Amino acid sequence: MNLLELFVQTLDITLPVFAMVFLGIGLKRLGWIDRQFVATASALVFKATLPTLIFLSLIKADIGVALDIPMMLFFAIATLGQFALSWLWACYRIPYAERGIYVQGAFRGNCGVVGLALAAGMYGNYGLSAGSLLVGVVIVMYNALSVVVLASYQPGQAANWKSILKHIAVNPLIISVVVALPFTALSISLPSWVMTSGDYFASLTLPLALICIGATLSVSSIRDKSDVAMSSSLMKMAVLPVLSTAAAWLAGFEGERLGLLFLFFASPTAAASFVMVKAMGGNAALAANIIAITTLMASISITAGIFALRLLGWV
Repeated sequence: MNLLELFVQTLDITLPVFAMVFLGIGLKRLGWIDRQFVATASALVFKATLPTLIFLSLIKADIGVALDIPMMLFFAIATLGQFALSWLWACYRIPYAERGIYVQGAFRGNCGVVGLALAAGMYGNYGLSAGSLLVGVVIVMYNALSVVVLASYQPGQAANWKSILKHIAVNPLIISVVVALPFTALSISLPSWVMTSGDYFASLTLPLALICIGATLSVSSIRDKSDVAMSSSLMKMAVLPVLSTAAAWLAGFEGERLGLLFLFFASPTAAASFVMVKAMGGNAALAANIIAITTLMASISITAGIFALRLLGWV
């Protein structure tokens, strides 16, 4: 396979995902969808269609393949490393009041939507099932670590662990993983009509979620120069994915496992980071800028990353 064919093959994976994001931007500009639609659709995805997608992908999976404990442990350790490195850099380079927002923007990826969409496009059902288990791990870590770092730099705020644990316990994505595991482990099958109906419902998830991401982006806000937002975005989309993926390769991960880890490491900043910053009285505009910049950068950085990994023969 020559370089052109390899590049076209890479675009076949990433373009469908980011085309939906840019479609969301276009539909919002045309006035065909509005904030109310985005709010309703996002709630539907988070509370119903995405949990259904995760549940079905897990009960269809070969648990011996999807439940990859070494990969899950490495992903957890790498997430902690990304968090620590971002915080250390922020202590030396970022103004005190903006450090928490910088760190959260740099390490908290949109694995549940963009990561899963790319994993499904690249690895099919394996990407969905193994990726769903990684999402279960990272949701717990993202919520806990984000509250810790934001509370550290917001006057009058403290890490409310009771609230954190409650939000984790009732998170629909985590519940879907927990509920699905017994079905998978015991090989419990559901009636075919249930599976078919579930597949119809779950198929709404990725295009609807990606369109909503595009519709919430404020391209005009990016024009407001923000060195902190750009620094956090470069850390999220370039520095941390390269370091983490190289560490995974050195640790012995390769092929589908390395590719899946890269896609999750390279996912743009999660929209939930804006919600958390706003709830804790931080600089919500900075958080929004980081989300917008990383999402737009992702179409280029993830495509380049997959192309480079395939060129090296690592995935």
